[in-house]
Amino acid sequence: MSPVARPVLDPELDTLLAGIPLIPQITTEILTQLRQMPSAPIDVLLDGRQVGRREITVPVADGDEIPMTVLTPAGAAPGAPCVYWMHGGGMIMGDRFSQIDIPLEWLDATGTVVVSVDYRLAPEHNGITPVEDCYRGLLWIADHADDLGIDPDRIIVAGASAGGGLAAGVSLMARDLGTPAIAAQILIGPMLDHRNLTSSSHQYSGEPGIWTHETNAFAWNAVLGDLPDDQIPVYVSPARAGDLSGLPATYLDAGTAEVFRDETVSYATRIWACGGQAELHLWSGGFHGFDALFPNADLSTSARKARTHWLTRTLTAPRTTE
Repeated sequence: MSPVARPVLDPELDTLLAGIPLIPQITTEILTQLRQMPSAPIDVLLDGRQVGRREITVPVADGDEIPMTVLTPAGAAPGAPCVYWMHGGGMIMGDRFSQIDIPLEWLDATGTVVVSVDYRLAPEHNGITPVEDCYRGLLWIADHADDLGIDPDRIIVAGASAGGGLAAGVSLMARDLGTPAIAAQILIGPMLDHRNLTSSSHQYSGEPGIWTHETNAFAWNAVLGDLPDDQIPVYVSPARAGDLSGLPATYLDAGTAEVFRDETVSYATRIWACGGQAELHLWSGGFHGFDALFPNADLSTSARKARTHWLTRTLTAPRTTE
């Protein structure tokens, strides 16, 4: 069998990737091991930053509570923008501190308040639960805007990987329910389509990797279980949404050498087709999550700076009225 043609990895990233263990597929046993790994070192990340930290819990419909962390830059003036962060991990692992260094860069650069949510994970909490948890957290932010010192008209939803898919789902849910207002969404290598059928998804199959076709199938199965395809809510698998009009300004990016490349491109294209505003960046030779795993690599630095620049432009752009 001839090898599958794939975009080559960025040389620096290729060298860095060779130094870490990779697997072809997450299994139930491997997931258990991964969940036992320590959380991101939030205290280390906050050391030296003048940032206030507040821990809260938000009740959800079934009587459970979801933790959220509020990070506020020192001296923030009332009416600051807010980034609502949803972490990655395939909706099966991770916590509210996963990849938190990304929005902390935005806090430093733009004075945004960052709120990160610990949505409940599949398979223990599957179906629409993860995205509903995130939406519940968004409602809490909007309802407590004065207490948080934020401008309710400048709430940005953002996330990486599964978090990017959840941010997209939350934006669709807020649009359809008419509340709350979302100023922008940032979707980083987003997990948008449970069907797992794109060319890029099949390109990264059968070999070890950061996130493979097989691991993607495992994660989606944990989230969806036996739910028939025609009953899968678009908020869980946003690529299924028939109408992408009326969404906030959107930033999307992905690596050219990753599973989610094609569904990210498709989502941006469909936003444009509806007359929406979207900016799309594809990072040549980037694998899934490259900039989170190796933030100091040249390609990672470029990707992270581009997002920060877009967010800065978006927050400082003149506001339009209907």
